Amino acid sequence: MQEKTVGNHSYTDFILIGFPGFSEYKPYLFIPFFLMFLVAVVGNSVIIFVIKTQTSLHSPMYFLIFAIAIVDLSAPITFVPNMFLNLVLNLNGISLCGCLVQMFFVHLISTFESTILMMMALDRYVAICNPLRYNDYMNSSTFCKLSVAFLIRSGLLISAIVILAGSLSFCFSNVIEHFYCEHMALVGLACGETTKNSIMGLLTIFCIPGIDLLCICYSYINIFCAVLKSASGKARQKAVHTCGTHLIVILVTYLLSLCSYLAYRIRNSMSPDVHILISILYLLFPCCFNPIIYGVRTKEIREHILKMVKGKKIDPENIKVASITR
Repeated sequence: MQEKTVGNHSYTDFILIGFPGFSEYKPYLFIPFFLMFLVAVVGNSVIIFVIKTQTSLHSPMYFLIFAIAIVDLSAPITFVPNMFLNLVLNLNGISLCGCLVQMFFVHLISTFESTILMMMALDRYVAICNPLRYNDYMNSSTFCKLSVAFLIRSGLLISAIVILAGSLSFCFSNVIEHFYCEHMALVGLACGETTKNSIMGLLTIFCIPGIDLLCICYSYINIFCAVLKSASGKARQKAVHTCGTHLIVILVTYLLSLCSYLAYRIRNSMSPDVHILISILYLLFPCCFNPIIYGVRTKEIREHILKMVKGKKIDPENIKVASITR
């Protein structure tokens, strides 16, 4: 399981150990995680199918919901199958190359969640604060340019993290206390200087979720200022309903992200099992929560799903596009 280098040794194969304190009960832990994975796959697939097939939902707001459903469908696929093999069959080996590839896709896809939430906030900001220019600003050309820019941003930063991690020598141990190759979990096994890795990790946190969160806060501060200045009680209520679903998703996503970040800062005073659980929920819970909250609270999607389940034909004229209600 190891390869000799000049002066010491460096592991090139690793063992993923999830929930070391519950090794006897691993097969039973498969059940709740499988149910979450099933909800994520089915829920996001339904959201994607409904938005793609219903032309009345082909608008910027629903395009962003479609995008976040794609991300939430893709994210579990990067690590959950390996986790299930670990839990059920105890297949927990992974090469350094495989570990770095998994790390790249796990972190790359997870950053898209934050970016799409930021784009949703900007969409609501323009729709409420500058509705007359909405079609000028929020169109396919704008989304394509922003998507390419954010993809390059995330791709470059995550690539730098993975390249720096791959250049390290791992001589302390080849046991990763996790179900997937998380950046800090792998770097923690390295011998030698890892300051560059820590700095790059912090830089990535600031440049992606940090900047995204600042844009989200800016958008919603302006939205609520505009709502408070509105003389119409109905307009105020509609704006609150419109943004309510988005705010719930933002709160859940960033709260779990903060918990995961803090777990690494206080890991010495936290059991490995709790730390692993927080890291898994950070990636998996939003994937099964988001389609439920969008399916329940978004009136147009909810009505399309109900009519699809009942086998009724949907009349687009009866659906008022771009209004979200409870």
